Formats: sequence, structure tokens, C-alpha cells
Amino acid sequence: NKADVASGYMAALFLQMYLNQGELNGKRILSRTTVKTILTDQVGNLLGPDSGISLAFGVLKDAGQTKGAKGSTGTFDWGGYFNTSYFADPKEQIIGVIMKQTQKTSDDVSDKFKKMIYTSLDD
Repeated sequence: NKADVASGYMAALFLQMYLNQGELNGKRILSRTTVKTILTDQVGNLLGPDSGISLAFGVLKDAGQTKGAKGSTGTFDWGGYFNTSYFADPKEQIIGVIMKQTQKTSDDVSDKFKKMIYTSLDD
């Protein structure tokens, strides 16, 4: 469906702007300091040592990064009710977007998608 493709493309552009420290296609959208503030964990250890919540995303911490295939420290992500999800990894400079329409709360396809991407990275 064209709308789904457009939604995925727009999500990727949005994430790329964050990876570019607030710029997209040579135009500044957010200041680099605003991006840093948005991506900084705001809840401390409220969710445990692995991840936190920034002003807009979930954020992977050092302890979560050591568990493998979840991303580098600072990877940010979010998901939707129907199991759509996306992530961006500033260290690896990669973005993942998966657009699904399922309501199962035990759906682990997004996690498998992320692991598949990380296990395929090659230096």
C-alpha cells in the first residue's frame, strides 16, 4: 500500500534528521543541542539499568548494549500499538523501520528484525 510505504519513508527521514544532529538534506531543522536534549534519558534507573526514556524515545544504556543485538549505547527507538516500530543507532549510523498491523502483545517480530540487522553488520 502506498500510504504504508510513505509512512515508513517519512519515519526514516525523521530518524535520519536525528542521526544528522538536527539536519536533513542540508537544512537545519533542530539545533544540535536540542537533539542532544531530546535524546538524553530523563528517567534514570526507573526502568532498570538497560534502558531509559528520553523526551521522545526509548534509549539504550550501557548495560543494555552489553546484552547484544539491541544496538549501541544511545540507540533510540519507539513502537506503536499495532506493532510498528523503528530505531536509529548513532554509532553504527543505521535506521530500522518495520511497519506491521498486528495486535498480538506477544509479537516478537520487531525484536527479531532488529537482531537480524545487527547480526548482519560487517566491518
